[in-house]
Amino acid sequence: MPVPTYGPLAFSSIWIPRVLILVLSGSSIAAPDMYQPVLDAIYTSLRQSPPFTTSTFETWWTVIIYAIIEGTYTYRFARNPQLRLVNRGKDSIGTKPIPKMQRPKHRIFEGLTYISPLLLLDLTLIKKYAGVSVHDMALSGNYNLSSLTKTIHGTFLAPTLHNFTTSSPLQTRRALPVSPPSSRELALQLLTSLFIYDTLFFFFHLTLHHPKFASIHSQHHNHREINPQITNQLDIFERLGLVLLANFSLNIIGSHVLTRTIFVLIFVWLLVDIHSGMDLQWGYDKILPQGWASGSKRHSLHHRVGNKYYAPFFNWWDDAYEWVCRKRFEGRGKTGVSGLM
Repeated sequence: MPVPTYGPLAFSSIWIPRVLILVLSGSSIAAPDMYQPVLDAIYTSLRQSPPFTTSTFETWWTVIIYAIIEGTYTYRFARNPQLRLVNRGKDSIGTKPIPKMQRPKHRIFEGLTYISPLLLLDLTLIKKYAGVSVHDMALSGNYNLSSLTKTIHGTFLAPTLHNFTTSSPLQTRRALPVSPPSSRELALQLLTSLFIYDTLFFFFHLTLHHPKFASIHSQHHNHREINPQITNQLDIFERLGLVLLANFSLNIIGSHVLTRTIFVLIFVWLLVDIHSGMDLQWGYDKILPQGWASGSKRHSLHHRVGNKYYAPFFNWWDDAYEWVCRKRFEGRGKTGVSGLM
């Protein structure tokens, strides 16, 4: 099967998402008043929606978004062999068979192992978001403020258990900010949280490749060919680490609840995209300026060799790490780049 190449027309079409993202992000930051009526209407509607106020909303929202995005990528992977990276290499001869992949009905256990620990946290801990008063947090956790005997801190760094009673056995709702964020706050919070996560996960991922922790991370690398379903092929410890790091990245900068909701869309898309095993015309690494993003090709190489390219989304930490490795080996009179672990 012939492997398509992206010619001048494809190159020019990549400017469509580039321009759209640039205009949207730039105007969101420069002219927030233009978007405020829309954000007010959206957030008011969400805040009045019962599902949005439940403590488990973000867990179910993430599962739904993941199922849609990963399912779409998986379908495209299976139906378009010419896009698969293994069929696009210069040494590739013919079309390689599709790797063994699971149907949705065979992934119920995988879904339960992802959802269960998150639901446990959702139903036992009070949600603490920026812009919410301690008073409202306490009420959502079934605490009677007139007879409160413990101090409830508003910071997410001090977790607070729900006040379990027969009338309120579980934490079922979350207190939300009254007002929506501005488009400037929304855009800057999304960008900053992604950069923070990329940094934190780089070091977390690097640690997982240390021999002491290899057994934890080996499950993620146990495949014949990287494909979209590998995204969630994780040990429970690594999966929790990924979720907690994402939450920390959002909470540490006081991200609004609406920011968190949109973050899930972008975050899941990026995770599935780097594990897609495909060379897509509108991959995010092609949309961003050259050299900024890792993308599916670079992450696929990480899965093959395992000793480079640890950052999930961007290249800066990996480039810095390679530079340090290079200097270290040059100082020993050696050449080449290799991992320190």
